[in-house]
Amino acid sequence: MKIQIINGPNLNLLGVREPEVYGSTNFDSFLAKLRKAYPQTQIEYFQSNTEGALVDKIHEVGFSFDGIVLNAGAYTHTSVALLDAIKAVSTPVIEVHISNIHQREEFRHHSMISAGCKGVICGFGLDSYRLAIEAIVGSSRV
Repeated sequence: MKIQIINGPNLNLLGVREPEVYGSTNFDSFLAKLRKAYPQTQIEYFQSNTEGALVDKIHEVGFSFDGIVLNAGAYTHTSVALLDAIKAVSTPVIEVHISNIHQREEFRHHSMISAGCKGVICGFGLDSYRLAIEAIVGSSRV
């Protein structure tokens, strides 16, 4: 099984950016734990601050991977291009957020990409990624 994690803008700063919201663990440390927890699953990782690069990565893996875990960051609330990319591919996408976006500023309450995603997980810190992976792995067992 192959799963692609895609992180959007500013998520390269996890561990140092607003630790009261996003925690103090950097993503590389967390990714190592994920890979150890799912040794039978190939977990790839990509991060970009650029919308077009995120679209390109979805296109690249969207027909050959078993699942995509996408934290589009601020593009969640603005990007029709990401929604169109998600809808254009056959690989299921799960939208994740570290924080509970519904407890934050009003503009974060609406997601432009949710309509194209298989599901949405938010508010569980970095564990949101693990829950998304479990959903993908678990759906292949049913």
